[in-house]
Amino acid sequence: MEKSIEEIIKDLEDEDEFTQEEACALLESNAKESLEPLIEALLTNRNKNVKISAAKILGLIGDERAIEPLITTLRDNNKLVRREASTSLSQMGEKAIDPLINILTDDDWKVRGAAAWALGGIGNERAIDPLNKLLDDESGFVNAGAKWAIANIKS
Repeated sequence: MEKSIEEIIKDLEDEDEFTQEEACALLESNAKESLEPLIEALLTNRNKNVKISAAKILGLIGDERAIEPLITTLRDNNKLVRREASTSLSQMGEKAIDPLINILTDDDWKVRGAAAWALGGIGNERAIDPLNKLLDDESGFVNAGAKWAIANIKS
């Protein structure tokens, strides 16, 4: 009997890295069926490895329905989870630009910084003007992200 998507997501918690990698591959190859359960795992699971894997797979799937949940995840307490969400947002390409630009003014420096880094990964010139406004941000992370993003977009 084949495993359900929920059982495969549970395998992301396994201590064995091979089991985790196999679960990631299965979830990615079953993108249509796994999208909603992955979004739910990203937003509600307490295991950081599950959240990191869910964010990674959602980025690989590239469905725009994952953009808002990934943006929500930029507020996660774990920096590795936030980093993976940011990376996945950058993989979303054009469809993530406006939502990312919209959060460049967020009160949370971690969110502003992650958005800047993600926009730099996308590399679209529309982000340059909003990123320029972050060059004087009080957070070094935000400032560095904006500088890198602008340089990456211009190169």
